[in-house]
Amino acid sequence: MHLERCNSGMSSVALLVSPLLLLLSLASAELQRVQHAPKEDGSLTVLAVGDWGRGGQYNQTLVAEQMGVIGEKLNADFIISTGDNFYNDGLSGDNDTAFFKASFTEIYTAESLQKPWYIVLGNHDYTGDALAQQSPAIREVDSRWISVNKSFIVESEIVEFFLVDTSPFVLKYWNESKFDWRNVAPRDTYIANLLKDLEDALTESKATWKIVVGHHPISSGCEHGNTTELREHLLPVLKAHGVHMYLNGHDHCLQRISSIDSPVEFVTSGGGSKAWAGKFKATTDRMEFLYDGQGFLSMQLTEAEANLVFYDVTGAVLHSWGLTKSDAARIVS
Repeated sequence: MHLERCNSGMSSVALLVSPLLLLLSLASAELQRVQHAPKEDGSLTVLAVGDWGRGGQYNQTLVAEQMGVIGEKLNADFIISTGDNFYNDGLSGDNDTAFFKASFTEIYTAESLQKPWYIVLGNHDYTGDALAQQSPAIREVDSRWISVNKSFIVESEIVEFFLVDTSPFVLKYWNESKFDWRNVAPRDTYIANLLKDLEDALTESKATWKIVVGHHPISSGCEHGNTTELREHLLPVLKAHGVHMYLNGHDHCLQRISSIDSPVEFVTSGGGSKAWAGKFKATTDRMEFLYDGQGFLSMQLTEAEANLVFYDVTGAVLHSWGLTKSDAARIVS
């Protein structure tokens, strides 16, 4: 995998990152996989942020600064973006490098964030050129950017992250001509194949932790609320295959929700820039925590437990909790 950076000043970082990543061979009808080695002690630290790409506006820069601080403190291994990476209409093409740099490269400048960023697309990314973010030309601009496909798997021994393209599930988007459905339509076939590939991968997974990442929420108490199509089609797959967490963006808030009939936790990290203060909806699941402002999430995972923390735009801890392998969630502070 080509991981040299265009900026020669970051070449030392690239040399550190390169050995961590190995693109595995893609077999027919399987989700593509990327390997990312954990730390020497087997642990892994991940930051997650979504709904951020606004050229630094709406406190995007401040959130990025605090991500850098926490990333250094926790020695983050990589970052996950939960989608809506570029507002309002994604990238116009893989030559839209000025906006890419203004919203990503020139914002997330901390040394601790010069790690791989694993990317899912949001609905706003689909209203631009939805294929641009997987383009090698974009990776030539900034080699941290890893979007090998719209859905793919990040393997890191004790944990597997299953990144899922959720925008095609949402029926109302299909009546809007501005969405870029190249390589997606026909919708029913695309969704059926994706769910089958995800189910096969989850069945085969031997990871201690199984975390599915999408843009749209399955369960949410913020403005967008639950996504009906995901509850109908995706949620049964998660419940049937021992998924511990579903991580999403789309709602511009931070929240943790426990399923009322399964061990799945629903975690929203969509506070990367513009927030929706005071806009709430009801959900039938159990709300554990909700913050209608800006911020991000950290995850520290070991074989025995996962410790998660929400931070606000100043870096203050808003909420922290732990998950044990027994699937029993417990509040730790």
